[in-house]
Amino acid sequence: MPVINFKYSDLCSLIGQDVPMETLAERIPMIGADIEHAEAGCDDMSVEFFPDRPDMYSVEGAARGMRAFMGFETGMKNYEITRSGLEVFIDKSVNDVRPHFLCGIVRGVDIDDNMLKSIMEMQEKLHTTIGRKRKKLAIGIHDLDKVNAPFTYRLAEPHSIRFVPLAKTEEMDMEEILTKHEKGKAYAHLLEGYNEYPVILDRDGQVLSFPPIINGSLTTVTTSTKNLFIDVTGFDHKAVKGALDIVCSALAERGGKIESVTMHSGNVAFQSPDFTPATYNISVTECNKYLGTKLSTSDMVKALAKMGLDAQANGDTLHITVPTYRLDIMHKVDLYEDVAVGYGFENFGGKYSVTQTPGGLEPANEFSEELRDVLIGLGFMEVTTLTLINDRDEFEISKLPWIENVRVLNPATEDVTCLRTYLMPSLINILRHNKHRDLPQRIFEIGNVVRNDLIDLRVCAMYTASKVSFTEIKSVAESLMREMGCEAELKATDIKTFIDGRGAEIVYKGQSIGMFGEMAIDVVTGYDITHPIAFVEIDLEPIIRDKKDTMF
Repeated sequence: MPVINFKYSDLCSLIGQDVPMETLAERIPMIGADIEHAEAGCDDMSVEFFPDRPDMYSVEGAARGMRAFMGFETGMKNYEITRSGLEVFIDKSVNDVRPHFLCGIVRGVDIDDNMLKSIMEMQEKLHTTIGRKRKKLAIGIHDLDKVNAPFTYRLAEPHSIRFVPLAKTEEMDMEEILTKHEKGKAYAHLLEGYNEYPVILDRDGQVLSFPPIINGSLTTVTTSTKNLFIDVTGFDHKAVKGALDIVCSALAERGGKIESVTMHSGNVAFQSPDFTPATYNISVTECNKYLGTKLSTSDMVKALAKMGLDAQANGDTLHITVPTYRLDIMHKVDLYEDVAVGYGFENFGGKYSVTQTPGGLEPANEFSEELRDVLIGLGFMEVTTLTLINDRDEFEISKLPWIENVRVLNPATEDVTCLRTYLMPSLINILRHNKHRDLPQRIFEIGNVVRNDLIDLRVCAMYTASKVSFTEIKSVAESLMREMGCEAELKATDIKTFIDGRGAEIVYKGQSIGMFGEMAIDVVTGYDITHPIAFVEIDLEPIIRDKKDTMF
């Protein structure tokens, strides 16, 4: 979650009240945050805001939220927007690269060191979070007085435009920026595969920005800057608009005056930014049902006002107005949450129950604890592995009987494409990563697998040494069944995971619940291991169902 750093004195100045540090440290977490650092007598504060509130990723946004939450200025904050008369043109060439582009102007800002630091931090926090590290959107903030409108957003051939990028003193073309500039190398992958790159130019062909990579040095914002031009490009119109509104409203909290520009896209012209609020209707009765409260209509109106929202009552219905910078409000349930936060989580709950309810282990957990002691006593070391695996390790190399598994819809890598149905492949991967360690190695795991969309508890014990024997792993299997108080039948198996004649299955009450034996040589080498391996794996679910509360 993003951590916002600011000065306590700056926060109080923006709130308009000298709020004691202790009060802020107590109240800020109640709106959805964790205090990282707040110490009496120290002017530095750090607050970790929850990821659903990007409008509070700056001291300006935090101050606006706290003014309402603490009752100093409740209800929705309205910002006046006047037309600047400036124009911005969007060329259709950008449609396949970064199609969404919105701009705005904030004039008359008085930028000091605190504000400059806040602007830079807010920009980066928005890039990292809702911008998905600039992949989804990128923000540019410029000194408006250094360039001349109208502005144009279009594509350009990589070597056709040269400019001095931010934090540099020499001109580069766009291809050079991607290969030489620190930011260019960090974000070059966002433009990979494109023959032309997006650029924002002014009337005279001067470069404001090369989104989503870097701004031009010409429009660098300093403490001398008075008028700001903000651009946001990206792939998601809602996110682009929300980011622009967050930045413009934060700058307006510093006394800036927001002005809109006329955006031209094809034959369509519109004003940006547009702060027209969203409206929602919720039921007071339904909200109380969700929250487990008995709040009156007026109570809910007050609670929402403390969250910076306007609400009007009409019988059981609340008509709610939501500002554009509140990107977290997408559904009526989000408004129920705001009612809860505004009402105060400290007001929830009732008397503590005096009923004695001593805790205890679930039967399956108690069973597992006893079984762990048994395996440790047999000389095995416990390991814990991931439930995620891939088909190659799970079935192709292991030659275990195929069972339909649960697939990962969008796997991050080819190593995690499904949920496991056996424990053995997970354990052998532990041996594979530790094959350079001394022998023997004896490990076990009691863990979950997923079969037929159900979670099953299984145990697997495995060992590798210079020599392994069927007799030894058979004795481990028999010891486990004996200690669990189960009578089982051992039958020969033709599973190709085992050497012919050195594998067996465990049959419990007519049902095959496990297997054990010496692993086939081609299976061992398939996992890049050079020493023989033996293992036993047992499904514990049938045994737990039978044992219930009379385990061991």
